[in-house]
Amino acid sequence: MAGHEFHEPADRKRKPLADHTSSDLRAVEQTRHPCDPAFRHGVVVGFDGSTSSERALAYAIGMARRSGSGLIIVHVANRLPTTVWAGCEPPVFVDVPDHRTEVLGLELACADYLTEVPWILVERGGDICHELEEVGREYSADAIVVGSTHGIVGRIFGSVAGRLAKRAQRPVVVIP
Repeated sequence: MAGHEFHEPADRKRKPLADHTSSDLRAVEQTRHPCDPAFRHGVVVGFDGSTSSERALAYAIGMARRSGSGLIIVHVANRLPTTVWAGCEPPVFVDVPDHRTEVLGLELACADYLTEVPWILVERGGDICHELEEVGREYSADAIVVGSTHGIVGRIFGSVAGRLAKRAQRPVVVIP
């Protein structure tokens, strides 16, 4: 089954929860794409094309197939502090256009191994952990599958898998 892409603008901004009014929350819900019921209680997998995310995708496909559910593949666009360019204080984060989602979508659409389960590709911008958990909440996902982080970046900033496992409201499966 071919997948569908739900694009969310990479430059979307969120107010802190305390700043939301009930009309703001209704407007946010109306602008989001409604979740396809076929993907409710599916398996969310973080995917960026890396080797560890490919292993996580393979595991998530098997998990979705065994449970008879859909697969929600999530690609989170990069965010960089503007201080990198402007040299100003305090740091302000901006979303960098990430055309990698389009490339990943084309690669996934041509992949034979994804014919076993219904799947969609969701693009988000922001913090990876927050966005994976948010997609999991929106789809009432049964689990979130991620690949482990190797290298110095994971050791300095903490791995996505570790941070997600600490804060997620659903099971997190970390694939080495």
